[in-house]
Amino acid sequence: MIDLDLIDALEGDVELDKFSYYNVVQAAINNGVAWKLQGSYGREMMAAIKNGYCLLGKERAVDYWGTTIPSRDDVRPGAAGSLEYVAERNGIEWANDMAAT
Repeated sequence: MIDLDLIDALEGDVELDKFSYYNVVQAAINNGVAWKLQGSYGREMMAAIKNGYCLLGKERAVDYWGTTIPSRDDVRPGAAGSLEYVAERNGIEWANDMAAT
């Protein structure tokens, strides 16, 4: 199940500061269901991962097309989506906050 507040945030319908926005994106990544929604959500989540704002989810997910999205434990330390990658780009406090989401 996906939270409508999460959709509103991803759509830009609510004003959020940078940390709050990426916290919502992290929740969408962790939810897993968001990967099956319209493509712009998946692209936004992947951009957040590649840019070091968010970690991969706690569990593997499958997108609309059947592609498996790895979990954060499936990638090596330092790779995009890992705790170390996020910490390197945004600091360990940010990374730990995202990991706790």
